[in-house]
Amino acid sequence: MATVSTLDLPRLEYLDPELRGDRFHEVMLSLADQSWLAKWDLGYFVLDREAAGFFLRTDKAAFPGVRILELVGIDGGPLYESLSNNIISLTGDQHRRLRRLVQESFTPKAADRYRPAMREILAELYEAVKDDGACDFVTAFAKPYPARMIATVIGAPPEDAARLHELSNLLQSQFDAIALATRREELEAAAVEFDEYVERLVTQRKADLGDDLVSRLIAAEEEGDRLSHEECVGLVRDALNGGIDTTQSQLAHGVKLFAEHPDQWELLGREPERAAAAAEEVLRFEPVAPFTTRILLEDVEYRGVDFPKDTIVTVSQFNANRDLGGNGDAGAFDITADRGSAKALTFGAGPHFCMGANLARAELQEGLAFLARQLKGLELDGEPAYGTITGLYGLEALPIRFLESTS
Repeated sequence: MATVSTLDLPRLEYLDPELRGDRFHEVMLSLADQSWLAKWDLGYFVLDREAAGFFLRTDKAAFPGVRILELVGIDGGPLYESLSNNIISLTGDQHRRLRRLVQESFTPKAADRYRPAMREILAELYEAVKDDGACDFVTAFAKPYPARMIATVIGAPPEDAARLHELSNLLQSQFDAIALATRREELEAAAVEFDEYVERLVTQRKADLGDDLVSRLIAAEEEGDRLSHEECVGLVRDALNGGIDTTQSQLAHGVKLFAEHPDQWELLGREPERAAAAAEEVLRFEPVAPFTTRILLEDVEYRGVDFPKDTIVTVSQFNANRDLGGNGDAGAFDITADRGSAKALTFGAGPHFCMGANLARAELQEGLAFLARQLKGLELDGEPAYGTITGLYGLEALPIRFLESTS
């Protein structure tokens, strides 16, 4: 059996600042043509769907966020404490217990109850730009929409949405190696402020339960087991942290893709019942989480290759999603293609499948359905500004134009 370190593998320059947009696609597809594995300084990338599923689902691996902090010299402080207690960092019985207690708060049915609020927020945002015929989509829609939604979901005051967005955006950078190395002080301050906000929110809600996610988490119970105060605070913090920037980035990528495929945008506008399929295709084709990393808790053998304990394995969800061909061309963006019953791996797989996936899907579906009806003649109005692939992969700016409202 060969040890992974002895294999002759292609190399991915993961920290290359130019690795974004079309070049990112080209590099990742080229690597997958050469091998199912690629290497970089800290470990290995997995480049096909079957292998991706294996490493995401095995109980012999864990999310290495805390280890990554340690590698860049962070072994204490607010960021370290926050990520150490994040549900994504927990394993085994502790992780299973928390998932079991909160699962009813994150079902498709739980997400559906917020769809009317989603439509109301989208209508308000559209009202502000409908007569202009152009906007920066990120500023006008992608940023405020999920921020206002997560404030609604957790029962926070609407006026807090903008600051919650700023804090979430900053804290998502704890998964970005470049940001950790260059912006630690800023991220630490955001972590402190975020924790203080969530602590106040949970404490206030305990005294006055309402119809919101925080109240449901406080009341969550199974066979007499309940969340502790600290666990509840941590889960609300995780929901806030993960529930804004992801939807912002995925919706912006989706609108860019549709601006490049106007026939499909027109089709979606005529047939909004295609919104679920459209959302899945956006998630498949341009995942905002192009990579998910695991660290091996013990030696693992896979495909005749030995991966020693402590090996860092990064799954390329971008490549794994391209294996979802169905009856269509996997390399093409096509909302009419039947991709089969398998889902994209954008939200992960296995024990750490994203808790907020159903809410994110609902927000994306409602956003695309509404916007396709309203933004007629959608086109790009300049070059998109891409973020980095080393964290959440989003768009920093997306100038668009559309037909002005005649109402």
